[in-house]
Amino acid sequence: MDFNPAELREKEVYKLLSGSVVPRPIAWVSTISESGELNLAPFSFFTVASRNPPMLCISVGPGVGEREGTEKDTLVNIRSQKEFVINVVPVELGNPMQKSSENLPTEINEFQAAGLTPIDSQIVSAKRVKEAPIQMECKLEQIIALGTDHLIIGRMVHYHIEDEYYLGNYKIDLEKLNPLGRLAGSFSEMKGLFQLPR
Repeated sequence: MDFNPAELREKEVYKLLSGSVVPRPIAWVSTISESGELNLAPFSFFTVASRNPPMLCISVGPGVGEREGTEKDTLVNIRSQKEFVINVVPVELGNPMQKSSENLPTEINEFQAAGLTPIDSQIVSAKRVKEAPIQMECKLEQIIALGTDHLIIGRMVHYHIEDEYYLGNYKIDLEKLNPLGRLAGSFSEMKGLFQLPR
């Protein structure tokens, strides 16, 4: 089989991409609105954009369902406040993460809806997820409109990790972290590590 993306519907191309670019890490992005409302939402179009200076990027699509034709609160908040936090999602926080992904009204606090604890950040005003073992505070570098989506690039200005997940020498205990991954419409967890060649 082969496909010409120009001849497919947007949803069909999305299915091919989200089932092929796998597994994808999940950025659990916390922001704060101009009026001080907290927001938390997961995004699986996420990766490192630069190592020096350290930058991370997420791609935010348009609103879906009853919010079709609108911009997601995450994009609106980052554009106005120019900062955000990326929290790393371990498998055991999968259910609260999923809850925070629901199409809730702007005035609803996803931290509260998902039973999570917002805590102060060191540099940015956006709150961190206390239960997440790793949190990265970011300042907005730039937003690039790409087709239907927006690529948000943030410069990491502070890094937090729970002691039990830190191996020393700037290394993370990945087996303990057991990060949640996205596979098309499903999720994955890490099942064993190995080196190549083997």
